[in-house]
Amino acid sequence: MSVTRGSRRAKPRTRRRPTRRPRSRTRRMSPRRRAQRRMQRLKVLRRIAWSAAAVVVVALAAVLIPLGLAHEKPLAICITDPSTYPDAGIEGWQGEQLENAATIMQTATALGFGRDGQILGVMTAMGESSLHNIDYGDWETSGFTNPDGSRTTSIGLFQQQDWWGTPEQRMDPATAATLFYERLARVHDWQSLDPSLAIHRVQINLDPAYYTRYSADATAVVEALSTPC
Repeated sequence: MSVTRGSRRAKPRTRRRPTRRPRSRTRRMSPRRRAQRRMQRLKVLRRIAWSAAAVVVVALAAVLIPLGLAHEKPLAICITDPSTYPDAGIEGWQGEQLENAATIMQTATALGFGRDGQILGVMTAMGESSLHNIDYGDWETSGFTNPDGSRTTSIGLFQQQDWWGTPEQRMDPATAATLFYERLARVHDWQSLDPSLAIHRVQINLDPAYYTRYSADATAVVEALSTPC
């Protein structure tokens, strides 16, 4: 068969092979394997559920416990039992100070004085000695003298000088309180006076209004120690 000049030989056609879809390598899972998978998923879900429940419980406890403590009834304070006095104190007064306040209050009651008299006695000791039974006074701390120039001899809760009694009497809280209340009883109509002025009539200090600053604290201490045992 002759081929004319200029004619081109036809290229043989290549047949395209049909593309085959890749066979899925995943094999059908056996029933036993599927059951194992389900069990694993359940275990994971249970762990998540328990973890979430624990978080909820901790959060609730963090909220409810403080609320419960805030509404919890405080332990009763018994004036005759210092172990029941709050460790945190009352308005900043604590320990020995509260014990001395209790002695003053009990002495006032024994002598027939009521709540007002108790408050005056505690106010006085707060202002004079910060409710500490100290064996020194203004002369030792600041060189303070009496109007006649003699050195002061104040000691004890009420900072009482020599003319109040012996050192032993003034250094005994109950006796010192008794000496104070005996003189308060001689102040005419002391109940109608301003508390600080009534104390001033007994203590004969320089500033008649000096003890006013202790009124609120003394009232708080007396009220706290007056709860029934």
